[in-house]
Amino acid sequence: MPAGMVLRGVQARERAEAAFARLRAWDTEANNGVLIYLLLADHRLEIVADRGLAGLVSSEQWRGVCLLMEERLRAGEPEQAVVVGVAAVSDLLAHHFPQRDGVADADELPNLPRILD
Repeated sequence: MPAGMVLRGVQARERAEAAFARLRAWDTEANNGVLIYLLLADHRLEIVADRGLAGLVSSEQWRGVCLLMEERLRAGEPEQAVVVGVAAVSDLLAHHFPQRDGVADADELPNLPRILD
């Protein structure tokens, strides 16, 4: 997070929600976009999920994803933390939004990590 934002008191969650909007992660047909926001400098991790996941994925399940990632971060493995986090989120999405037979599975959002300024 830029130093100016830190000085203004912007919290990681607020920044994650702004990134979610800026990256248009809400722009999916099923409203099931998810952003994993990892702020290494502050040791903060936020998951922002679109409204299509409300009522489907519990706060405990999202916290479970965070715990998996935090375990790898504490072990000094930030890349592995991201890998396990993305895999856990993918499993949740596949459970609630399974691929349908005969329907092409098209990515509506880019899947590559983004470094935000």
